[in-house]
Amino acid sequence: MIGYIKGTVEGILSDQILLENHGIGYQIFTSGMALSRIQLHREQKMYTYLHVREDGVTLFGFPTQEELDTFKLLISVSGIGPKVALAVLSALSVQDLALAVMSDDTKAITKANGIGAKGAARLIMELKDKLQVDDVFGVGDNNEDVSLNTVSAKSDSVQDAVLALVSLGYSDMEALKAVRQIPEAESMDSEELLKAALKKIF
Repeated sequence: MIGYIKGTVEGILSDQILLENHGIGYQIFTSGMALSRIQLHREQKMYTYLHVREDGVTLFGFPTQEELDTFKLLISVSGIGPKVALAVLSALSVQDLALAVMSDDTKAITKANGIGAKGAARLIMELKDKLQVDDVFGVGDNNEDVSLNTVSAKSDSVQDAVLALVSLGYSDMEALKAVRQIPEAESMDSEELLKAALKKIF
């Protein structure tokens, strides 16, 4: 198994790069979001996944381990193959995907080519127990499950602030995004966090 490849980017296409390492050019398929951060003729490290099928072998890769891990989670969902997983990661960042799953936002997920409302609902259902709070808030215990009800695992004030924003008419996703933008959110009480989050929204 190839964990990662580091080399020089010798080619960039619509869905892949050609990465040269010690005279070997590796064709690595990746997401549009990842491609936007990759520069031609620059050194690049790609965390890779080797997809083996009867009709061929394909190498997928991403600039961060987080993106690769999310890709692996996506292809574990029934009905979602590597191409659709790349489409999801082209439309949504890892954190935005986690927010969409947490807030049951099928509309956000259907922005990805190849996923309809039913597919988005299935993706949310299967990923809720696999994604982690860490993917949304960027800190914390990696063993915590993601769902709106388990935000309290991070801190009561975070949960209270999110619920208060929802009661004011904001969507779950808007509330979670606002709270996520607050530095040191867990050290603030719910009133302070709510005021800070409202400033982010406005």
